[in-house]
Amino acid sequence: MSSRTRYTEIAEALAAEIADRPTDVRVAGEHEIAARFGVSRAAARSALQELEGRYLVRRVRGAGTFVNRPLDYVLSQSRVPSLHQTVREAGGEPRTVVRDVTTGPVTGAVAERLEREEGSAIQLLTRQSYIDGLLSSWSQEWIPVDMLPELDAAVHAVESLDSILRQMCGVTPVRAWCRVSSVLPDRRVAEGLETAHNRPVWLVESLSRDAATGRVVMCSSTWSRPDSVRIIVELDGPAAP
Repeated sequence: MSSRTRYTEIAEALAAEIADRPTDVRVAGEHEIAARFGVSRAAARSALQELEGRYLVRRVRGAGTFVNRPLDYVLSQSRVPSLHQTVREAGGEPRTVVRDVTTGPVTGAVAERLEREEGSAIQLLTRQSYIDGLLSSWSQEWIPVDMLPELDAAVHAVESLDSILRQMCGVTPVRAWCRVSSVLPDRRVAEGLETAHNRPVWLVESLSRDAATGRVVMCSSTWSRPDSVRIIVELDGPAAP
C-alpha cells in the first residue's frame, strides 16, 4: 500500500472520529498518530495536513491541534454590517483588537469609494478579529474624520464600530456595496493572520451608507482565514431604512 493511500486512510479515520466533537477538543499529535497506526511521523504529519486542508482541524501556535469548524459568516444587504452582530448571530463570540489608528489624506480608489475629494482627511483603523478566542481576520477600515473625529478614543472603549457609528454619529449603516474574493495575502496581512503568505484567504471589500441620507459612512477591506469562517453571500436586495 502506498504512503499516499495510507495517510489518506488515516485522515479519513480521524475525520470520522472528530466529526461530533466540540471545537475545543485537542487532536492527537504526530507522535501519537504514528504510534497508533504504525506509520512514520511523515505519514502522520501528512494525515494532519490533509485534515487541516479540509478545515477539520486547526493548528494553534504554542497550543497544539484542535477540532475545527468554520463559522458561517453571512454577508447580506438586509443584515446589519456589523462583525460583532454577524458572529453572534452565527453562534460565535467575537472580539476585536485595535492595532493602529492613523489620520491622513485620502487618495485613489479609497477617495472614490468614500465619495471624497483627493486630499480630504480620513482615518484608517487597522484591527485583528477573533472568534471564540481564535484569530479570524485582519481588517482595514476607512472613516472620514468629519464623520467621527473621536474614532481613536471610541474604538478603544467600544469594540463594535457599528455601535459607535450609531451612537456617536446618529447614522444607521447599511451595506451598499460588497465584493468577495479569494486572494494570496501580502506579508503584512499574512503575519496579522498568522498564516503563510502562499495560502489563500478571503478578502471582503465593503462600503456602508447611512440608510436615511445615503451618505457614505465608511469602506473596508477584511482578510479572513478560511479555517475560521465560511463566507456566505445572500443576494436579497437592499435593507429597508
